[in-house]
Amino acid sequence: MPDNWVSVPVSELFYLNPKSEIADNIHIGFIPMACVDDGFSGNHYFEKRIWKEVKKGYCHFQNGDIGIAKISPCFENLKSTIFQGLPNNCGAGTTELVILRPINIYAKFYLYLFKSQWYIDEGTKYFKGVVGQQRVHKGIFTDLHIPLPPLVEQQRIVTEIEKWFALIDQIEQGKVNLQTTIKQIKSKILDLAIHGKLVPQDPNDEPSIELLQRINPDFTPCDNGHYPFDVPNEWKWCKMNDLCSFLSRGKSPKYSEDDKTYPVFAQKCNLKEGGISLEQAKFLDPSTINKWDSKYKLQTGDVLVNSTGTGTVGRTRLFDESCLGKYPFVVPDSHVSVVRTYEEINSEYVFAYMSSQLIQQYIEDNLAGSTNQKELYIRHYMD
Repeated sequence: MPDNWVSVPVSELFYLNPKSEIADNIHIGFIPMACVDDGFSGNHYFEKRIWKEVKKGYCHFQNGDIGIAKISPCFENLKSTIFQGLPNNCGAGTTELVILRPINIYAKFYLYLFKSQWYIDEGTKYFKGVVGQQRVHKGIFTDLHIPLPPLVEQQRIVTEIEKWFALIDQIEQGKVNLQTTIKQIKSKILDLAIHGKLVPQDPNDEPSIELLQRINPDFTPCDNGHYPFDVPNEWKWCKMNDLCSFLSRGKSPKYSEDDKTYPVFAQKCNLKEGGISLEQAKFLDPSTINKWDSKYKLQTGDVLVNSTGTGTVGRTRLFDESCLGKYPFVVPDSHVSVVRTYEEINSEYVFAYMSSQLIQQYIEDNLAGSTNQKELYIRHYMD
């Protein structure tokens, strides 16, 4: 510590858990643990109550007091605050808060001290109780020695802390704004791509109608004017089914509790942050292997679309067999649809198309089922 600082026990700087004496009919602020924010903000909220309803069985506090959660994990999550704005300068709340009333010190400096990793580490050394109901030892609020800088320096330190915190908040908000911008730009790129405006049109390219008729000699072209936007003359609108060798929902598997040989691809394997992982996959009962046709074994280039579940339906990823690792193959469950194109079709283009805002909105508009279990039927992929 600096030479002009001293080390003193907490009890020298605060009154511990003071009591209030006010008239029974006075309105006060009531604060359960849920009304104290965790982290560094120090924010809290309150409910208006009549004093006589809460004066017994709860802790008491007033504006300017510090409240610190003593129960785990609230203590480690930095649930602590300086009470302010309380009606009639009085409050009551959960007994899982320890109340410290400052004595001629700058409370905000000590709120930040109580949120420091050093203080949290000191508190967690002396947990008492069973796991899930552990509380810090009372000594952390009384006997523990903490630094005491001069009062003016306490205030200067808080000013400096809040200056840096404000800068960090700006950086965090900038990061959020950047992520939003990145998402918008990616969406715009996909939009340009599916409209035929991302790259120049080459008159030497094979017309799309020839590609489609090579895949299926009986293919009948559609009138481009029937569809939602114009495409280049060399392009043709077609149904997804015209491009696919396999287009189907997966099947309902019978799972194995013990055998970990054959993973089943479920919605959660299509990661929210992007990509694919089999880490959370369940496994197929080996005795049911013969019930799965080989076409259900996922292949590199398969476009996988979550077909059920509010918040996950429409999530689209491109499968690559490299994610199999040690597993021989993986099959999809009934909540995932497989879009497998013919070899002549670039599956990455279909993946980009399925990921575009146009198709994601189409999926959203054609969902069926209840609010909690939205579903996209396979026929909508075929249209």
